[in-house]
Amino acid sequence: MKTRAITAFFFTIVMLGSIFLGAWTFTFFYLFLSVFSLAEFYKLIKTSGIRPHRNIGLVVSAFIFLITAGYHLYQFDTKYLLLLIPLVSAVFLGELYKKDKIPFGNIAYTFVGFVYVTVPFCFFYSLAFIQDFKTHNYHLPLAFLLLLWASDTGAYLFGRKLGNHKLFERHSPKKTWEGFFGGMLTSVLVSFVISLFFKEIPFLVWAGMAVLIVSFGTLGDLVESMLKRSLNAKDSGTLLPGHGGLLDRFDGLLIAAPVVFAYLYLVLN
Repeated sequence: MKTRAITAFFFTIVMLGSIFLGAWTFTFFYLFLSVFSLAEFYKLIKTSGIRPHRNIGLVVSAFIFLITAGYHLYQFDTKYLLLLIPLVSAVFLGELYKKDKIPFGNIAYTFVGFVYVTVPFCFFYSLAFIQDFKTHNYHLPLAFLLLLWASDTGAYLFGRKLGNHKLFERHSPKKTWEGFFGGMLTSVLVSFVISLFFKEIPFLVWAGMAVLIVSFGTLGDLVESMLKRSLNAKDSGTLLPGHGGLLDRFDGLLIAAPVVFAYLYLVLN
């Protein structure tokens, strides 16, 4: 617990710093997280005998994220996304030179990595520009993380004290319905506090964001648990002492970020 607490403290400071220190710091920090999280995903998948195209995948991942950043920071034309076509084709070409019994398994998991890891990080990054796609604003990314952390904290505290009814025992034996609704309550309360400081968005919109983060963040946690159990892995990696890997830390964000982005885009535009 001591190691876990120390890691959480310093990593939280770094994450908050990346949000407060401006668009460039925000961009490069989450570029780093998206690429290294994808590398961790590919490494985890390799334990099953699947051999995704790691190097090509990481290059494509970085390119997707940088095009997203360029669209917001420099108004890049979306035509540059067409450059993905030769990069993606390289995955199929590379498989022709491999002597593998499951070539399309390797190809499929290379692409699954983009959908599961890279694209959600791009949606999270774009939250900073959703009110004005040319201007960086840290309010929404910061609120997203605060609501996600409030959900995790509330779920842990309520689940530990009151938890009796299992949420999805097959994939996560410790999660309970009491913890889920406790996390929901905590997150909605934090959304009210946020609405007092960031008044450009009404409380009800913040509360809706909290409900989505708790619901789909929990789903993301269960999906990552399902992945690890299918591979007989305890953690996704070892980068964060006491916490496991980056996927263990950001599993809730991966499913929740695209949903929250869609919700806010529809509500605010």
